[in-house]
Amino acid sequence: MTEWWRESAVAIAAAIRAREVTAEEVMASHLERVDRVNGRLNAITVRHDDEAMAAARAADRAQAAGEPLGPLHGAPVTIKENVDQKGHATTNGVEAFAAVVAEDDAPVVANLRKAGAIPMGRTNTPEFSLRYFTDNVLRGQTFNPWDRNVTPGGSSGGAAAACAAGMGPIAHGNDLGGSIRYPAYACGLVGVRPTLGRVPAYNPTQAEERPATIQLMSVQGPHARNVADCRAALAAMARRDARDPWWTPAPLEGTATHVPPRAAICPDPGGAGVDPKVAEAVRGAGDALANAGYAVAEVALRDVVESARLWMALLMAEVEELMEPAIREHGSHKINRVLDNYKAAGETFHGGEKPGTDRATYMRNLARRAAGLRDWSLLMEEHGVIVGPVSTEPPFPRNDDETGAARVAEIFLANRLTCSVNLMGLPSVAVPTGAPDGVPMGVQVVAPRYREDMAFDAAQAIEDARGVLTPIDPAW
Repeated sequence: MTEWWRESAVAIAAAIRAREVTAEEVMASHLERVDRVNGRLNAITVRHDDEAMAAARAADRAQAAGEPLGPLHGAPVTIKENVDQKGHATTNGVEAFAAVVAEDDAPVVANLRKAGAIPMGRTNTPEFSLRYFTDNVLRGQTFNPWDRNVTPGGSSGGAAAACAAGMGPIAHGNDLGGSIRYPAYACGLVGVRPTLGRVPAYNPTQAEERPATIQLMSVQGPHARNVADCRAALAAMARRDARDPWWTPAPLEGTATHVPPRAAICPDPGGAGVDPKVAEAVRGAGDALANAGYAVAEVALRDVVESARLWMALLMAEVEELMEPAIREHGSHKINRVLDNYKAAGETFHGGEKPGTDRATYMRNLARRAAGLRDWSLLMEEHGVIVGPVSTEPPFPRNDDETGAARVAEIFLANRLTCSVNLMGLPSVAVPTGAPDGVPMGVQVVAPRYREDMAFDAAQAIEDARGVLTPIDPAW
């Protein structure tokens, strides 16, 4: 008997279309999997089994009536608790927001439904979705299915842990400083941070518009267990929605920029240090690409540390001005201590100086973003995709950012390439390369704007060489 929770979304949709299985049977298999493993992980925080089963039965009735079927028809999907899903609270991991119930779906949720996917539960996020660690007073801590003493990542840690453990082949996430790619890295998944404007974003429950640089740097996207599913999920999410003025009608596939294709690897972005296991993963990915016919070179990415500092300066300027009052009022003692660490770490990360938050510095920093994006565009014009670490350290110990500001500065330095990509608004795909010592390892593939297809193609070559790591049973 097929254990449908083990199957990919693409395979599930094809089997339902071929009448080899019903959507109801697929959903039942996944909900039984949640029964078995979620208690150990706390990845799915809100279950709506009746709603999911009703949607699955409706999907079967639609097929029986001969209605058109979407590309993800009947595939289960989880939705992170920081986007609106009709009839459910958009808590953002905050106890005070538990009563903020959405009356309509966010565009990304609506688009998944239009593609035939069926939401089956809400996934955990840290308070205000600000950490690489997923823990909050309202829902509790999420654990990594590979090792409970290692972070599942954040802020989409619940999404990644659920997907890795077989609780849905696709998990919705979002990414402001690595919140899709870092959990994918920590949990052994594929995750794509799309180009700014690729996937429409908007929360009907939001009281005011997001700050300017968060609009420029934050995107919605999927986690999946393999490249094909991640690609299909992005295509589903990217449908137009008039509520997002940033949405861009760019094609999902483009023409080849180089023949043969090119890739540049960078094991140690900016030369600030890298763990040997991480460097080995990047070089191994380069070998996989070379064997797949890519022309592979090595580059230094000398300005990455400065780009990450610019990302932090812009983000912290807006956090201090617009978000900190809400965090101080509504956040727990823990998130307030973490925020103190992040603010102090900003000074350490900037060589002992407080990042400028005055109006003139903020405007100059925002202008500097264009120069960095120009440099990246020229670099990729020559080299195609860039392959580097998601983090220059293996996945962090659980709640590592609570140990103090000095450690937080090290964390952001380790994730310097990931943060730089967000600053530039570029697309990037995280892909696993193995699990040395029982903990996942991986790389990210950065591509030119609106060329997610180039990143996916390279990620597929890496996956073909290194294999798929999940789903797995929790290791304890």
